[in-house]
Amino acid sequence: MRHLVAAIAIFALLSGCGAKETNEVQADLPVDKGTVAPGAGNTVMMKGGELPLAGKGVVEVGKPLPSAMVSTNALQPFNVADAGGKVRIISVVPSVDTPTCDAQTHELSEENDGLDEHVELITISMDLPFAQSRFAKEAKISNVTFLSDYKNQEFGSNNGLMIAPLGLLARAVIVTDKDNIVRYLQVVPEITALPDMQAAMDAARELI
Repeated sequence: MRHLVAAIAIFALLSGCGAKETNEVQADLPVDKGTVAPGAGNTVMMKGGELPLAGKGVVEVGKPLPSAMVSTNALQPFNVADAGGKVRIISVVPSVDTPTCDAQTHELSEENDGLDEHVELITISMDLPFAQSRFAKEAKISNVTFLSDYKNQEFGSNNGLMIAPLGLLARAVIVTDKDNIVRYLQVVPEITALPDMQAAMDAARELI
């Protein structure tokens, strides 16, 4: 019951008070340029309250992105370790149906300064593939690949990005090179804040 109450509380905080235009929401949101370590024993914050991270593995700069099966919007299994010979920016969000995650995804899609021509842009969340598809359609986003960790939670577990009490992914940005080696990582300390997406984009640009 305590976990259910916490989940409702976090969704309310992440959702905000009303439906604003994305650029208005983004202007109101702080950008957190810090980072915390992923994995069990570490925490992220929500409005000053600690939330423990969990997982049997961790994502680390300089090492391959851990293998994890997720679901595409066509409900097909996909291994996130398959880079396909592409540089990738992987934007990790708790739920696309919140203003902060909405703003993060729009920034990835619309403010990448032409990176989408050379870099694969990916958003991963616990949302069902149906919800991700609906979000992409309504937001008119076609240059971002949406992947869902809803089925087995392998991505969150294998990368140490699972918010243990809530069953949601921590807010993070990962950049991998063409060989699936992690070259940039930010796990956002305060999950109601935006990540430093521009820093991630700069890191990706250097890998092209």
